[in-house]
This record gives sequence, structure tokens and C-alpha cells, in this order.
Amino acid sequence: MHTLPARSVALVLGTRPELVKLAELIRILGPAARVVHTGQHYDEELSGGFLAELGLPEPEYLTGVGGRPRAVQVSAALGALDELFAAEPPLAVIVQGDTNAALAGALAANARDLPLVHVEAGLRSHDRAMPEEHNRVLIDRLADLLCAATPDNRALLLAEGLPEDRIAVTGNPVVEAVRDHLPSAGERARLLAAHGLPADGYVLATVHRPENTDDHAALRAVLTELAALADRLPVVLPLHPRTRARIDAAGLAGLLDGVTVLPPAGYGTFLALARHAAVLVSDSGGVQEETTVLGRPLVVVRRSTERPEAMADFAELVAPGPPIGAAVRRRLDEGPLGLRRLAALPSPYGDGTASRRIAELTAHLARRRAHPAPDHAMAAA
Repeated sequence: MHTLPARSVALVLGTRPELVKLAELIRILGPAARVVHTGQHYDEELSGGFLAELGLPEPEYLTGVGGRPRAVQVSAALGALDELFAAEPPLAVIVQGDTNAALAGALAANARDLPLVHVEAGLRSHDRAMPEEHNRVLIDRLADLLCAATPDNRALLLAEGLPEDRIAVTGNPVVEAVRDHLPSAGERARLLAAHGLPADGYVLATVHRPENTDDHAALRAVLTELAALADRLPVVLPLHPRTRARIDAAGLAGLLDGVTVLPPAGYGTFLALARHAAVLVSDSGGVQEETTVLGRPLVVVRRSTERPEAMADFAELVAPGPPIGAAVRRRLDEGPLGLRRLAALPSPYGDGTASRRIAELTAHLARRRAHPAPDHAMAAA
């Protein structure tokens, strides 16, 4: 992207998953990239090991956004971004996914008439109870370039009346993120040994979504099933401080007694654990994608999902409670043959070149912004 001016493409993000998925795109854009972090999920670790692990420079941070209600997050980030874009207008703005940060970036670009690129366009859960669903729909309406991960995402955008010439099927950057950051076989073996875990012989779980953590009954149901599974094989649970606080507040800490609780894992560590799990249990959207690259089965504990592509072979959707244990046991009963079957399947999210495609499409959009066609040329066209 050497033909683009320095700091001419603004990438607005606010969470660790966005950094993970945009890391390769940021590297490809090189000096043209200007990374703005709204602080939606500000974490002191971002200023150290996590950014170093991803090979990224320190972003520009906004203030007064993190830890506030959704409307305040969006409005505070929007105001700050508008000031940044007024002082130093980029040639294009990139947002990824469906976070409050992404929505604020999209609105700020629209307010300043800046070309907007939406990475991971066209995801739909059709669940209006999800704040993310509203965010992703709004961003897609505003975007000038819709980077759909799959043909199904493209079809959803077309069905909503979005113009075909604004949509490109690029694949999902998660594929290259997993390939780039999965530790070597030797490093993975050392990690498993350090935790006393047998390869392909444990369950890896993550729980963080409010529908599971903020509802005491749902949280109890999830933890009860994990505790029951721990009677059969080790259950590993990297536990976010917010989830730990909800567990303590609900008086459910006793359900963790048989579970191997770990601190929040770095991205490479999590991928290593996921690569050798017999089955995963998670409410994460990103994990739904990552398991298709790693070739591992997943039980998704959510009300709905915007990633149906993963459900075809790799994952199944269940409610909190006994369906979790039943689904995990079905996958465990498939044994090594089931794991080999999944490992042989291609990920529905592309071939690992999404970031390169998105960078090229963004550069084309930015150059058009920098050198618009003359009025007579447009009229002739």
C-alpha cells in the first residue's frame, strides 16, 4: 500500500477481537494505517504484551468511552472521532464487525462524507434483542464498501436491497489471524504439559456474553453443566474478571471447584488450547469462526447466532442447561474419527487472503477519494 499517503486510512476499533482480526490488514497497509482505539474495552494489557503479540504499534486512544452505557459510548466516541477527522481527514475509514466502536466509526465517517469500509458485512442473527444486530445493520447501510465474509453474507445484503456494486466477498480475516498466531506444535505441547492437559482430552470453555453472565439462572445453568462434565474429563475455563465478578455476586463460586480456572488467555495461548480441545463450549462469536480454522467441534451457548456457516459441521447452538452437556457428550462420543473429519474440512470463511483483498479494495476507494474523476468524465460515463 506504498502508494497511499501516511495515516490516510483510519481503522476505528474498540475491542481486542477487532485488533486480532484487523492486525494483518494494519500490517499490509503499513504507514497508511492510522489506528484509533475508542477504549470501549480498554485494557492495560493493550499497552504491553497483547499489542506486542500481534506485532502492532500503539493506537491512538480516545478517552471517556470505556465502561459507560451503550448510548454514551457511541456518542462520546462519535464526538471525539469527529474532531479527529475534522483536523486530519482520512481518505477512507475502516470498521470491523458490530461493536459500539464500529458504529461510532461508521457514523463519524458518514458525518464527514468519508468513504467507509465495513469488514465482516452482512452478518445477521435476526435477533432484535442483540445490540450488535442493530449496530451491524446500521453500519451496512452506511458503508461504501461491504466486505462480506461469505456468499451467504452477500446474499443477505442483496436481499436487503443494498447495491451489488458495493459488495465484495473477501473471506474473513479470522483465517489468517488464526494461522498467524497459532503457536508451533512444540510450543503447544509445552503449554499442555504445563497445565497437565492431555491432547484431545479436555473441554475448553469461555463465558462472557451478558445473556449468560447477567442472568443468574443462565449463569448457574452453564456452570452446572461444566461442573458435571468435569466428572468425565478436565474442563478448562479462562475466566474474564467481569464473569468472575458475576459468579461471585450470584454465589456460584462453588460450581468452579472441579473446573480448571485460568486467567484470561493471550490470543496465541487460547488458540493453542482450542487446537487440542476435544470440544469447546462458548458464547463467543469469534470462537465460532476460529474453530472452523482449527477443525474443532463447538457447542455455542446463545439464544441466536449470526454465523450459521459454522453450524453446518463445526458447531451447534444450544440454550443454557442440560442441552450443553448433551451436545458435548455427542461430540465426545464421535472420538478421534470426528476430530479427523472436522480437520479435513475447509473453513467456510475463506482461504486466508481476506486482508490482502480488503487492503486492495480500500486502496482503490481511497485513491478515488484522493483523485476524483472530473465532472465531464463522470458525465460521459
